[in-house]
Amino acid sequence: MSDVLDELKWRGLLANSTDEEALAAHLDAGPVTFYVGFDPTAPSLHFGNLVQLVVARLLQRGGHRPLLLVGGSTGMIGDPKESGERVLSSPEVVAARVERIREQVARFIDLGGDNPARLVNNLDWTGPMSVLTFLRDVGKHFPVNRMLARDVVRNRLEEGISYTEFSYVLLQSMDFLELFRSHGCTLQFGGSDQWGNMTAGVELVRRAEGERVHAMATPLLTKADGTKFGKTESGTVWLDPAMTSPYAFHQFFLQAEDEKVVDYLKVFSPRGREEIEELARQTREEPYRRAAQRALADDVTALVHGEPERDAAVAAGQALFGQHDLAELPEPVLAGVVSELGGGEVDVDTGWPSVAEVLQAGGVVASRSAGRRAAAEGGAYLNNRRVTDGDAQLSADDLLHGRWVIVRRGKRTVGAVTISGT
Repeated sequence: MSDVLDELKWRGLLANSTDEEALAAHLDAGPVTFYVGFDPTAPSLHFGNLVQLVVARLLQRGGHRPLLLVGGSTGMIGDPKESGERVLSSPEVVAARVERIREQVARFIDLGGDNPARLVNNLDWTGPMSVLTFLRDVGKHFPVNRMLARDVVRNRLEEGISYTEFSYVLLQSMDFLELFRSHGCTLQFGGSDQWGNMTAGVELVRRAEGERVHAMATPLLTKADGTKFGKTESGTVWLDPAMTSPYAFHQFFLQAEDEKVVDYLKVFSPRGREEIEELARQTREEPYRRAAQRALADDVTALVHGEPERDAAVAAGQALFGQHDLAELPEPVLAGVVSELGGGEVDVDTGWPSVAEVLQAGGVVASRSAGRRAAAEGGAYLNNRRVTDGDAQLSADDLLHGRWVIVRRGKRTVGAVTISGT
């Protein structure tokens, strides 16, 4: 079996394929040109998309040739959703997202060297195509009864589905045909929720060109309760640092459940089998150490945001609990911490607040009286400095970067307060 396919299987990255044995032989026979697509239906990729970028990296490092497709045309349509018809974005919004996503995917794949990846946009071949050409050359290969049998279409028939979304499968299938013709592409992969679209593309190449090509699907990442991650689920973790700060990104993976952390390590971490198996053992036998979670958070944050941002995120996490000086955190890092912690805002135009007031504003106590008690009992902290007088008044000297205060009750209850009016 192909070494790269064996690696994908061990890492849990192969959920399905059109013919695994034939695919292994195809990969073994020589460099294969493959593609994976990303639709700009949101302003950023999320960490579920990162799975596909990891697979592309593994295939490229195995000597295979990547085509990274950003869907300038398919992003204007959108794959049908179970929940109902999409709200279509304007061409200008889609075009702006295309450029942002092109920049994001380019950070993960080698665009130079002996085996460079290529970035392609399906608007380049669908934009100039006439409706008649599309219907004659593509539409004639799609039996309507098979299109109606797709789960998402069948489930939407009662409430209604537009022809726009109904035809999405034709557009994505045409991508495979075009890339086969122009680049010799013989493999497409994507998430398992795209399996129907991918196999339709395989069938279109067979019908139009009489050639055999391949598709494989990665499993969808899920939480321990079985719910998936993605743009439409709550708690989306974006790859854009302006939408999910490196600190929040790092914290997300630190909180991975014991039941899922090893699965995530296999997907996202460059660590080898022995090291991951040792982390799995520690998770089973010493879960309180959370060694796998720390390794996962460090590895994924470094992959997405770089090692300096990873180190800053680690320092920020330590600083929140007194293991690092909060005042030494750079302003952008502390801004990410404050955003993640939430908390309130206090305007000092009418006077500086007391310790008890900022403890309440930061959400670490329920009331000012509770804040006074926490201080009197020795459990209140202001920027990691213990305070015992709940009525003591803050001053400008207490502010981090001139506008923030980090409050803590006990060892683990932390909040942030933004001070305005200074």
